[in-house]
Amino acid sequence: MIDSSPHAVTADVAVDAARSDRSVERNVVYVYEAPVRLWHWINALAIVVLGLTGYFIGSATPTISGEASDNFLFGYVRFAHFSAGYVLTVGFLLRIYWAFMGNPHARQIFFVPVWRKSWWAEVAHEIRWYAFLTDKPKKYVGHNPLAQLTMFFMYTVTIAFMIVTGFALYGEGAGHDSWQYRLFGWVFAIWPNSQDAHTWHHLGLWIIVTFAIVHIYAAIREDIMSRQSIISSMISGEREFRD
Repeated sequence: MIDSSPHAVTADVAVDAARSDRSVERNVVYVYEAPVRLWHWINALAIVVLGLTGYFIGSATPTISGEASDNFLFGYVRFAHFSAGYVLTVGFLLRIYWAFMGNPHARQIFFVPVWRKSWWAEVAHEIRWYAFLTDKPKKYVGHNPLAQLTMFFMYTVTIAFMIVTGFALYGEGAGHDSWQYRLFGWVFAIWPNSQDAHTWHHLGLWIIVTFAIVHIYAAIREDIMSRQSIISSMISGEREFRD
């Protein structure tokens, strides 16, 4: 079971605390394993580099004086973008691997139980909580259902799309005999005009930027209002439920 019911949180905390020899009185549960935390921060750095360099690739860099042959700024921008893209891709593949090897919480961003009526009821409750329409939050060991839904569609699906279209565009420049084009060249069967692929890839950037803003806001808000550690849990791996 991916996420625990709010009513089962106390029992889960007690079991996990006893297993890890932590104080039950602190209401602490170990949620995010070291590989997940390491991936999170490396991935965040890669996204920052990709976002900044991708913006300049799509919108051009500021004017630079002198001959074009005397400057390699755009070349450095593209190199940073491609390097960060490889880091993101390798990290994403390893993250998929850890979804099978890690604890149940490691699978949440790849799994959305849309067929469960009770899950949708909890999503509706979280929407009311974030909209300040209810004064009591439910507590979850892992991601709450709304966060899980948002992360799946705005992060997991979008990142997969960005990897596929990014390597397709890279393969176009590397040549039709490159492994990138052989694996991802089918993208141009959908968008024969590569400029369309560029446009959709650039749109993905703004979806990720929007997600990052919402993600950071929600993490800070929940850390303060729901009385459960959110930000520090991605550093220590522990989630604490405060009174």
